[in-house]
Parts: sequence; structure tokens; C-alpha cells
Amino acid sequence: MNATRVLLADDHGLVRAGIRALIEKIPNVQVVGEASTGRAALELVKSKLPNLVLMDIGMAELGGLEALPRITKDFPGVKVIILSAHANEEYVIRALRSGAAGYMLKDAATAELELAITSVTEDKTYLSPSISRTVINDYLQRVGGPISPLEQLTPRQREILQLVAEGKSTKEIAYELDIGIKTVESHRLQLMDRLNIHDVPGLVRYAVRSGLVSAER
Repeated sequence: MNATRVLLADDHGLVRAGIRALIEKIPNVQVVGEASTGRAALELVKSKLPNLVLMDIGMAELGGLEALPRITKDFPGVKVIILSAHANEEYVIRALRSGAAGYMLKDAATAELELAITSVTEDKTYLSPSISRTVINDYLQRVGGPISPLEQLTPRQREILQLVAEGKSTKEIAYELDIGIKTVESHRLQLMDRLNIHDVPGLVRYAVRSGLVSAER
């Protein structure tokens, strides 16, 4: 049987080291790469072709919930388990809507990691037990229903929203995304209009509530 190839994506080196140490104890599972940003994770998925990505939500440049739909769209055979410190209903629902195979809390028991990996490799959906049944039932009822304002933004607008919330200037965003300054300004105006938020502090607060960036940043 071929080993399950796992990519770790988390912006904390100690967290990645801890997860790697746990995975090395699981039979027939191996870590093939590590990334500290969502953008780096996308590149490693292309080059390493893992079977599974364990991905944190709150990474710089491109968060886990933004990288997730790109992975599931471009690499449908790759499973993604979202790692998070929060059992927030909106985060869980967004992850499931975007194709996550699992949602695991970082305060879970160590034995849960092997259970989560085994479940998703068997084409099952894994959710940490402490995620309430209410969240799961609500998700099942809302599939196909109205989508949130954040989900109505284009991928590029969500990307710019995250970078704005991380404190990047218009020039820095244009350089990082390799687009023009006027294009950045246009996207920012459009996302402000769609969210009905018309100042940068408001965008930052919204990005934190929506899980694009961590409140600690």
C-alpha cells in the first residue's frame, strides 16, 4: 500500500514540528513538505502532489480558507483538513462549503490526528467531536442556501481584503499580486461597496470576524 503523503501548512514552526512528530508515529503516513503561508502551500501542492493537506486557517498572505477552494478546484484528488483554534460556526461552514474533508481543532487530543487522517483517506468527512451538532445540522440545512457577503466577493477581492487587513499598502499589494495599483484600488472599492464598509479599520474588523486574519496580528 502506498503511503499517504501529507503537506503541513501552518505559520508556526513549533506547531508544524509537533504535528510532524505525531505523523511520524502513524504507520504508512509521511510528511512530504511544510509551508508557512497559504501561497507557499499552493506552490507545494503543485510540486509535491500530496494526498492530504493539513492547513491552518490564520496564515499570512493567503489564509487557509482562501487557499482551500483553490486546492479543491485545481487538485480534486487532494484532501484538505482545516486546523483551527476555533469551533466558530461560520469558519466550519465556509470550510465545508469549499470542499474541506475535515475540520480539526488544535486543542484536540493527540490521538485524534490519526483518526482524522484515517477518516478522510477513506473518503469520510471528519469534524472534531467538540464541534457542536448544531453547527453540523445548520450546515446541512444551509447547503445550497444563501451565501455570506464574504463568499459573494471574488477570490481576488478576498485576497486583497486579507492583505489590507494585514496592514499592506496599496503599492505593496500591487507588487505582491503582480497587478497594477489602479487595479488594487478598483478591487478595494468594489469589495467595500459589496460589504458596505467604507474605511480600512472596518475592513480589518470584518476580516478578523470572518477568519481571514487572526486577531493577534
